[in-house]
Amino acid sequence: MKSFFYVLFLSLICDFACGQAIIKGINYDESKVPDFVLPDPLICNDGRQITTAGEWESIRRPEILEIFMSKVYGRTPTDKIDVSYTLLACDPKAMDGEATCKQVLFSFTNGEKTIEAILLLYIPNHVQGKVPVFVGYNFMGNQTTTLEPSIYYSPGLRFVHGKDSPVWKRGAQKNRWCYDKILKRGYAVATMCYHDIYPDRAELRDYSIASLFPDYISGSKNHDEWEAIGVWAWGSSRIVDYLEREERIDMSKIAIMGHSRQGKAALWSGAQDSRFKVVISNDSGCGGAALSKRVYGENIARITTVLSHWFCPAFSQYAGNEENLPFDQHEMLALIAPRHLYVASAEGDLWADPKGEYLSAYYTNKVYELYKMKGLDSPVPPAIHQPIMNDVGYHIRAGKHDVTDYDWERFMDFCDLHFNP
Repeated sequence: MKSFFYVLFLSLICDFACGQAIIKGINYDESKVPDFVLPDPLICNDGRQITTAGEWESIRRPEILEIFMSKVYGRTPTDKIDVSYTLLACDPKAMDGEATCKQVLFSFTNGEKTIEAILLLYIPNHVQGKVPVFVGYNFMGNQTTTLEPSIYYSPGLRFVHGKDSPVWKRGAQKNRWCYDKILKRGYAVATMCYHDIYPDRAELRDYSIASLFPDYISGSKNHDEWEAIGVWAWGSSRIVDYLEREERIDMSKIAIMGHSRQGKAALWSGAQDSRFKVVISNDSGCGGAALSKRVYGENIARITTVLSHWFCPAFSQYAGNEENLPFDQHEMLALIAPRHLYVASAEGDLWADPKGEYLSAYYTNKVYELYKMKGLDSPVPPAIHQPIMNDVGYHIRAGKHDVTDYDWERFMDFCDLHFNP
């Protein structure tokens, strides 16, 4: 009986995540989307109009970055945290000989406290020389991304999951990581469980990387204090730091892919770290790719109430107050220019507002045009399974809130286009 209720609970959580639940205050009716005006990303705080890429980089881009640091994700600390790397295992014939698999223990410390994370890295064997790489977090531990018995359990899981949790089952989320297809296309994959960096519960902040920084005070937050999304974004950059040590990795061809809450973090990481040459958001929704002013699907009031530990406290001032937002997510996406941006949606994922995700990517056009790059052509979203592959790309597929082989194939098509011109 206990297992039955546990399965029922997981089912309800799944329905919630897929946007299928009927929740008070959530709009799924396009006719009820309010009239709104988006801020022009090229108009400065003092009213000046940006007309060149140089002006964007020196004047307007820092202004927008400051907006999102102070009002949405919090300020990323500039202090350095010591990290050491230990090679736990190396299998040169992993995945039936297709790949070299490395498992690397990251030990983050401030001298008094240490937090550990494990990176799982697959490098294709059939490619000579350096290879491009996808960086991305997994949700249930490295051991759930594959059936290979040698993969270590991610250390952060113990804070979040009990002994009966499906996370302890190998391959439980193998469907989201088509390693065989990725490797055959010549890409490496570097993944880590996001719980290793910030265990995804509000009460577990003391066990996150944030707790290692000098100004950290348990139970106390400033209005612009960084929270989970900011910490996860920081952690993605630390993965890139390690990859610089790997001679097989082409550091000029790094893509970051994030799904759902990790799509939000991937966008924020890409906005801050120019080493990510392709930034991919999959079903990232509110606080990610979707426009907040549409108030469609998950909204600011819902996300800052139920998942307050994802954003800095200042973001909650716009709960139910989206019309007064002086910014929107298209401006955050524009921070990725002139690097390449890809946004992916799912037809059945109304919770994440597919149309709002598309429009957000579309309204980056003015910034990409400064670099003579091509964004999305029309404010009308494409049909299902009709991907757009410009400097800014987009697709919407059939199905629900998930990462599928179809998504990965399009991500690789987009990277092929820009990594191998």
